[in-house]
Amino acid sequence: MTAPFKSPVPDLFVAEDVTFFSGVHRLRGQVFRPGTRPKAVAVLHGATGVPARFYEAFARWLAQEKGIACLTYDYRDFGASLDQPLGASEAKISDWGVHDQQAARDFVANAFPVTPLWVIGHSLGGSCLPFQHNLDQIDRVITVASGLVHVRDHPWPYQALARFFWFGPVPLITWVMGYMPGKALRIGANIPAGVYWQWRRWCTRRDFFSPDFGGDLPFPDWAGVTARVKFVAISDDELTPPKTIWKAMQCYPSAAKTQITVTPSDAGVETLGHLNVFTEKARAAWEMIVA
Repeated sequence: MTAPFKSPVPDLFVAEDVTFFSGVHRLRGQVFRPGTRPKAVAVLHGATGVPARFYEAFARWLAQEKGIACLTYDYRDFGASLDQPLGASEAKISDWGVHDQQAARDFVANAFPVTPLWVIGHSLGGSCLPFQHNLDQIDRVITVASGLVHVRDHPWPYQALARFFWFGPVPLITWVMGYMPGKALRIGANIPAGVYWQWRRWCTRRDFFSPDFGGDLPFPDWAGVTARVKFVAISDDELTPPKTIWKAMQCYPSAAKTQITVTPSDAGVETLGHLNVFTEKARAAWEMIVA
């Protein structure tokens, strides 16, 4: 479903609510547009358990300062796209990373058919592109804090928190509740149980998502992305350390690859971690990401 867009008005910033479908699932988001014809259009795929509204400041900056339109959206059964009790959701993280991301990219490609298409992926948002189709439509890819992470890749003492999340009481609580109650546990947002279980399996196996090839995941087209791909690591990211970002580069053998590491000093802040690079206070680092 492609929503109609208003005619551009010079010097007027526009943010529009949009709705599109991933199969039978209604996804909701916003398109941030410059007032004039955009130089490019980006679909911003978010991290697991991070609502689309978190990326609003960055998307506005893209539109206002860089002349790039940007779609932000929530995956099925999450955030603004939650249409049923969370315990009833059958969503898996592969549904988010493959089908919903594909639907979002198709929506943008249809809405801006003659505009260069960018993909910006945060964490999960940059991990599943090789499982999607029409990869030749993409003109540029930027992944931010998006790596292939095993629980042993985390530094200590953060690794203790990760083990608590995967092997402590959280699995039992998720099984009892029928969803992962991140809010009640003060470890993030509530997410569907199927997302948690598959995410847990990927992050506790050395072969990450490869056992799901041909099942929950299509067989990947490793050589399908031929656009420029920029890999952005965050120096103090304990959730997705830089070494896991560079490991993910092997998934793009045919792309023209570049890599950078953003530090807190680049952003003018004391810490960045996994999330804060997309917050307004880290605005000074955004030029590095999209350059």
